[in-house]
Amino acid sequence: MHKPAPEEAVTSLHDLSATDLIAGYRAKQFSPLEVLDEVIAHVAQWEPHIKALYLYDPDGARAVAKASTDRWQAGEPMGTLDGVPVTIKDNIATKGQPVPLGAASVKHVPAEKDAPPAARLREAGAVIFAKTTMPDYGMLSSGLSSFHPLTRNPWDLSKNPGGSSAGAGAAAAAGYGPLHLGTDIGGSVRLPACWCGLVALKPSLGRVPIDPPYVGRVAGPMTRTVDDAALMMSVLSRPDRRDGMSLPAHEINWKTLEKSPRKMRLGLMLDLDVGQALEKEVRDVVVKAAKTFESAGAVVTEVDGFFTREMLEGLDNFWRARMWDDLSKLSADERAKVLPYIYKWGEAGAKLSGVDVIRGFNQTMAIRAAAAKLFCDFDYIISPVSPVVNFAAELPAPLNDPDKPFEHICYTVPWNMSENPALSINGGYDKKGFPIGAQIIGRRFDDIGVLGMGKAFEALRGPQRPWPQPPEK
Repeated sequence: MHKPAPEEAVTSLHDLSATDLIAGYRAKQFSPLEVLDEVIAHVAQWEPHIKALYLYDPDGARAVAKASTDRWQAGEPMGTLDGVPVTIKDNIATKGQPVPLGAASVKHVPAEKDAPPAARLREAGAVIFAKTTMPDYGMLSSGLSSFHPLTRNPWDLSKNPGGSSAGAGAAAAAGYGPLHLGTDIGGSVRLPACWCGLVALKPSLGRVPIDPPYVGRVAGPMTRTVDDAALMMSVLSRPDRRDGMSLPAHEINWKTLEKSPRKMRLGLMLDLDVGQALEKEVRDVVVKAAKTFESAGAVVTEVDGFFTREMLEGLDNFWRARMWDDLSKLSADERAKVLPYIYKWGEAGAKLSGVDVIRGFNQTMAIRAAAAKLFCDFDYIISPVSPVVNFAAELPAPLNDPDKPFEHICYTVPWNMSENPALSINGGYDKKGFPIGAQIIGRRFDDIGVLGMGKAFEALRGPQRPWPQPPEK
């Protein structure tokens, strides 16, 4: 484990929140170029150890930051995030750059356009200085990839940052600026946030337009604070007609996060009948989080989980078939480049019948119905994000078994299929100081409420440990 930062280090420009950066630009305390230069210097210290970035372009970013600096000096910022450093996950298209999906088997073809989330960030003036790493096809909760170098967790370099938004999680924890964009189809922003001590929102499906859209797939913010996640959502949630599943434009005041837990009906979901067993240190952190809300006036009731083995195996079958559809189109040479774990998992999809696959897909409807029934009785659900505190950096998944690939996502994947907003937020630490996330889930479309509950928890949970610092050379 790395030595914690001294208290005075938190005032470094690369450690400032996006909301503080904007305030500082407005007051002319510092410039976007000064901030980016400090981020670049910090990246140089960390990146050899954690390998979080792809297509890192400090020179191109400096030109963008210089233009932003000029606008701020003239008192004419171009948008909500003008001059704020941002990273974007590998699988979110950025114009003129390839989208390898973390896989050595994918051909490098420059994207014709920015995908909707990247377009919104660029229009808002964000300084996009790098893409971030991910595992093959986004189908691992890990920093292991056949294309990218192994990404490690800044809190402990021997541990996994999680995935599939692996580089985004590592970059945020290491202090590569305040805002990082990930995607989530089964826990891929929330699991890295859990294991990296961050805030990450999996929005309601359609809240953030995305291209290509898919069942349960969303893009969401990964930040250090709830306010920054909300600020990012104010930009990401703007409409884009390319996503046929996106929600109608709504006038949501993303700055109005004040929410009292008083009289809120909270369900505490701990033990499931499926998946990896809940480790005691995770349980203790989540129970403490629920009691924190209870002390603020919430009514907390322990509830049974509704996610079943049939649901998990159904999703597994559906995704295996989907993966095999992609792999089957590759040449023999291309298939040989796929991460062996992913290939073995996907190959089993070839043996499934059409009925097997449709039964698997139909579990999404069963999950959706069960979640809706649960929220008839509760305003929010509190649960773990991951059942385990951490796992080794070199592993593709906590169990390292392609026959049981999703035992660790049973707290996260239901909310993708049910389309509910879900927030991962740091709840505490294990005895060695490694972060452990808690999850706050709300009704469909109550993204602002989930953020509000996260904001309330930030104020209630007490001081956090300092962020990790680069290893000494």
